[in-house]
Amino acid sequence: MRDTTREVPDRVDGRRGPDPTDPARATRSPLAGHEHTRGWGIIAYPFDSGHVLALRVFPQNDFAPFVSVWHRTPGEEWSIYVDGPRLDTACPRYFGDGAVRSALTSIDLNWTGPRDLRVEVVDPGPPVGAVNAVSRAIPEPVLRTRPVTRLMERVGDLLCDLCGIPLSSPVPHGQVATLLPRRLFPIVDGSATLDGEDLGQPATDGVNPRFGEVRPPARPVLAVGRAYVTIEDTQEYERLVEAAE
Repeated sequence: MRDTTREVPDRVDGRRGPDPTDPARATRSPLAGHEHTRGWGIIAYPFDSGHVLALRVFPQNDFAPFVSVWHRTPGEEWSIYVDGPRLDTACPRYFGDGAVRSALTSIDLNWTGPRDLRVEVVDPGPPVGAVNAVSRAIPEPVLRTRPVTRLMERVGDLLCDLCGIPLSSPVPHGQVATLLPRRLFPIVDGSATLDGEDLGQPATDGVNPRFGEVRPPARPVLAVGRAYVTIEDTQEYERLVEAAE
């Protein structure tokens, strides 16, 4: 079941985050046959209560800038909240079939310090410097190759204890998504409340949450980079791009 709460402005401020040089704009994917997003986010933030949160901030993609917060209950039901012009040009486009609720709402991001982020939805530790430097130096066509993505999976697992997450996997709507992180920032502490309930401490049991076939990290980490998703219906894709222009 999907629920739209209200309309929001058709542009989202994409300058909220660790890479303020990226302007917020719709831009065609540089990889043929794939949609793309560019930005940053917290891939997953598991809590010992069983709740899981995630954050996506994508000032650049094929359609329009958006911010999205995901929530999974201890009963493994996912909800996706979007601050953007519409649901079918944001995360629910790929993951909506695996969620019990997708809704437009207002999401506030407030950097209260160099490594302190406050996220509010209406209704980070030191970087792994050497790996981040190497990743940024690799040309993207090389980074997209399977041997290099598998190497990055192993390095991320070793340094950030991500418990073997794949960087390429099917998503609930049927496409295949590939993540290309350029920088990783392990999150050392945090807290969250939902309707006044404290969601607990960051999880330490090493068990990956699941969203369909997708396995987010078992440890909280903020990532900066790009993602590609295969285009399954070219005509539908072109209609949405034209509507966004």
